[in-house]
Amino acid sequence: MTIYALSSGPGLSGVAVVRVSGLNARKVIKSLTKGKFPESRSASLKKIFKYNSDEIIDEGVILWFPGPNSYTGEDLAEFHVHGSRAVIEAIHASISKIDNCRLAEPGEFTKIAFQNGKINLLKAESISDLISSETEIQRQQAIKIMSGKSSEKFEFLREKLLKILSNVEAKIDFPEDDLPKDVIKNIKNDSKTIREEIQKILNDQKVGERIREGFKIAIVGPANAGKSSLLNYLSKRDVAIVSEIAGTTRDVIEAHLNVDGYPVIISDTAGIRESKDEIEEKGIKLALKRAEDADLNIILLEPKSVDFTIFLDDLVDEKEIIVLNKSDLGTEELDEKIKKYNPIIISIKEEKNLDKLICSIKEKLKNKFITSKEILITRERHRQNLKQCLVHLKNFEDKNEQKDFDKAAEDLRLATRHLGAIVGKVDVEEILGSIFSDFCIGK
Repeated sequence: MTIYALSSGPGLSGVAVVRVSGLNARKVIKSLTKGKFPESRSASLKKIFKYNSDEIIDEGVILWFPGPNSYTGEDLAEFHVHGSRAVIEAIHASISKIDNCRLAEPGEFTKIAFQNGKINLLKAESISDLISSETEIQRQQAIKIMSGKSSEKFEFLREKLLKILSNVEAKIDFPEDDLPKDVIKNIKNDSKTIREEIQKILNDQKVGERIREGFKIAIVGPANAGKSSLLNYLSKRDVAIVSEIAGTTRDVIEAHLNVDGYPVIISDTAGIRESKDEIEEKGIKLALKRAEDADLNIILLEPKSVDFTIFLDDLVDEKEIIVLNKSDLGTEELDEKIKKYNPIIISIKEEKNLDKLICSIKEKLKNKFITSKEILITRERHRQNLKQCLVHLKNFEDKNEQKDFDKAAEDLRLATRHLGAIVGKVDVEEILGSIFSDFCIGK
């Protein structure tokens, strides 16, 4: 089946790119253009016609990439045309009339490239991350993963495990006396070295995931302390409804920010207080859960938040910034229970000391993104496979010590399989479907 789709972004643009991949890509070019067929990898300016008609759709540049030397590994064509909705729809309609041509699914071009061995899973994921990147640090990380260093690292570890596995199988098949003594010794040393190396990779403070997904900040505190106003101020737009009525915010409201190049997802949450309202109570549970999952919590109080101090002991740790809002109402008689937390005193209404709060947020951000190691893990999928690899390696070592070599070999095979799953040495269609469904159509 030949697939086609708009590969450039939707909406009006000066130029749009329609990509076609598959056995009938050549036929698509012949059916929609006239004259000499374009040369391979050369730009050809041609009039593009409706299928089986002399009516011109547009005039644009045609590129022809015969397989296997193309992005997908199949015959591939690109139509570079003017980016109006009418032009795109007319080209799509014409291609759809050609035998065995259909609209591509999200990520299908890249999925075919993976299946044809043009790229591995890590590179496929990094392409998706590059397309989705909103900040400089996200772009840089995607480019680093695309360069292949992460793939090389995981492939290297996998090959070392395969070498150990071959030695274990030799130990099963042959008497120990027939094997070199250093083989037995190397099995133990090498498996321990790999296990320690994987553990070091896992001890990365999840920096790669933070960069890819965004640093999560939750604004939590009592009702009517100014949480929604703070979200609106930091977002520089009205994201949340602001009201004097306590309990206005019932659900979690999110805004995506770029703070000095760092991707941030900041959440306004329901005011935490004792409530008998069923909906508000659910909102409070969501707020506490969001605070638990966040990388940083801004606990926003106001001078009358004495009752809220009973919640503070459960919330305050190293990932909190304590802030006292509404300083314009006076802080001379501030309760000692609040004073002991040494809060940053601000007034959102008068925009007082907000720069101090922002500096504190930036400092926390920088500390969380600092890493002395090369980033290798950018998704939970990678992390879970590495953790499972560690589990099987530990089981292997235990069974190897007990000289239960047959079962030890099986654990080693499972460990190798989990490492292979990171770069794409898998045959599980569900995993591939999950990964490529995150792509946009046309990629």
